[in-house]
Amino acid sequence: MFDLPLALHRAASSCRALAAGTALSVCVLAGLAAPTPSYAQALDKSGVETIVRDYLIQNPEVIREALEELDRREKAAAETARLQAVTDSADVLFNSTRQVILGNPDGDVTLVEFFDYNCGYCKRAYGDMVRLMEEDENLRIVLKEFPVLGQGSVEAAQVAVAVNTVAPDKYGAFHEALLLQRGQANLASAVKAATDVGVSENDLKKAMEGDEAGQTIEEVYTLANKLGLTGTPSYVVGDEVVMGAVGFDQLKQKVSSMRDCGQTTC
Repeated sequence: MFDLPLALHRAASSCRALAAGTALSVCVLAGLAAPTPSYAQALDKSGVETIVRDYLIQNPEVIREALEELDRREKAAAETARLQAVTDSADVLFNSTRQVILGNPDGDVTLVEFFDYNCGYCKRAYGDMVRLMEEDENLRIVLKEFPVLGQGSVEAAQVAVAVNTVAPDKYGAFHEALLLQRGQANLASAVKAATDVGVSENDLKKAMEGDEAGQTIEEVYTLANKLGLTGTPSYVVGDEVVMGAVGFDQLKQKVSSMRDCGQTTC
């Protein structure tokens, strides 16, 4: 005898898509393949929709379970795409000529940070980076200018690129001064931070007349888009993308795992 509730339960469980906040968008009623021809013919579109609606009202947990599964699959797909993007972009990610290297240039593990000078979380995360460099002499840190918080951030990044071009030995001091300053980072505050650490303002202006800053920022925007970055700070360790200011302990653990087993989680 055909068990309709059981068939509907199987059918609902096999649904592959749900319209968010609505009922099912498309369902394959696999469980209804067994009924007799006369019964199947009687199930027109309206009848099937009514049966499915009634079943879901009586068993609403099916919708929650399906949405949870959809969310899990979407996150897994996004992570797979991100992993592939890291692999495909490895050269520009780790070895671009348009980036800043701190720590040990020949270190055995590289930590990449995408940051914005107006990002409060980046300011707090700066201490994590400094501590990592102090405690790990074999850590290589790559900084990527990723101005996402308005025109002032773009101007500060442009000055930073110029500093790295004309006085790379002073970039570390400039970076700390500008990142940790109070108030908005912009053209004026960035130039002041640069001249305060000994960079010539004339040299800065000449460097900023070229297109190196624009090309550098565009390169980072393109890379960030491929990696699916949505904010700062964001990090890359090995083939893992880490979103947000996760703190010293998590970053240290991932670096240590990379050194121990070649992955961020051993």
